[in-house]
Amino acid sequence: MPDNKDSLTLHKIFVFWLPLAATWLMMSLEGPFLSALIARLDDPEYNLAAYGVAYSFALIIEAPVIMMMSASTSLVRNFYSFTKLRLFTYTLNSLVTLGMIVLILPQVFYFLTLDLIRLPAEVANLTHTALVILIPWPGAIGYRRFYQGILIRNNLTRRVAYGTIVRLTSMAVTASTLYLFAKVDGIVVGAAALSAGVTMEAIASRFMAASVLKRLKEDVLSGTDSLNYKEIINFYYPLALTSMITLGVQPLVTFFMGQSRMALESLAILPVLTSFVFIFRSLGLSYQEVVIALIGEGGNNYRILKKFAVILSLILVGILFIIAFSPLADIWFNKVSGLSEELTQFALTPLIIMGIFPMLTILISFQRALLVDAKKTKSITFATVLEFTGIMLILLIGVRYFNLIGVIAATAAFVAGRLCANIYLSKPVAGVIKGYKRGIKIDFFT
Repeated sequence: MPDNKDSLTLHKIFVFWLPLAATWLMMSLEGPFLSALIARLDDPEYNLAAYGVAYSFALIIEAPVIMMMSASTSLVRNFYSFTKLRLFTYTLNSLVTLGMIVLILPQVFYFLTLDLIRLPAEVANLTHTALVILIPWPGAIGYRRFYQGILIRNNLTRRVAYGTIVRLTSMAVTASTLYLFAKVDGIVVGAAALSAGVTMEAIASRFMAASVLKRLKEDVLSGTDSLNYKEIINFYYPLALTSMITLGVQPLVTFFMGQSRMALESLAILPVLTSFVFIFRSLGLSYQEVVIALIGEGGNNYRILKKFAVILSLILVGILFIIAFSPLADIWFNKVSGLSEELTQFALTPLIIMGIFPMLTILISFQRALLVDAKKTKSITFATVLEFTGIMLILLIGVRYFNLIGVIAATAAFVAGRLCANIYLSKPVAGVIKGYKRGIKIDFFT
């Protein structure tokens, strides 16, 4: 754990944050890389659409384990708490893997994709193939995030970045090999690369945490922790529910876009667009664990962490808008991502709509971190429900009543929904800050 007794500075925050930011940044590049390969293979529109749908399903299945990094960063203090949370993690991983297997059962899958979402049959078939390949995905994600949280708590953020390098290398080798030497659909290239990457990163994370686990095991105080499973569940279930609601948006967005104007183009564009914006958002997502680790006793580092967040927000939004309003956007979508001229032009307006999304991501990461530090995670869930509701309402109104192009309605809904969550969280966060100033923590919604 970083030493918070010394005065925290912007430079120290930057040094601690940089490996985590690099980790998320490297992960954000896998989407554009795989989309670019898929766009250069046969039937790019169908395969890109299937990639987006498969990825959204995989995300919702992995949602219960996605917050395991925050949990282990916050809760693993010694070997006793490590063993408790490890068993909890393994149980959760088994359940999400079972969920993935149930999803790919033909009766379940084709009811969802053909009868409910009304995907084109070709897209549905390609999506099913991808999800079969992605069976290891959710369990591997939960496993590696558990051990990454332990590394972060012990100020070993560079090792987290090293694990991501392993992931990207494995992914790139798998994707390139299939792209160059195997005659397979683009969706197979993308799904196989994702599965190989996360599996190798999970293995690497466990090896890199070995020295920490050895030290915890040798600690004579390792048996004095009173952490129990009830406390773990009470702490974690609001976080898991938050992730499930957040990531559950993706299949529903797919449902609305599948019934919108210019549906196929929207489904093809959305994964390319969101993966590009995610490059900028990723630097904000990485900030949540930074704040949890560095906030200090009584929140004494709140102001300097807030200042860093403001500076980072302005930089990221500025860069994204420069790209959106310049020929750089054409270069990215057409030359790098491999989209046609028509799809490239189609992507520009939704890109502008999402221009402020990185700032909203940094803000919500900061807000959530303060509430996690105060052990008041229920507020996070309520905000996510509000965000989810806002997205669905805007999509419903935009697609059904204003006949908006699907991707336009979706990007506007993403931004508006997140803004609602930010506004909602401002009240409980203000209470936490007030408690910091008094040297105590405030209880909310109890």
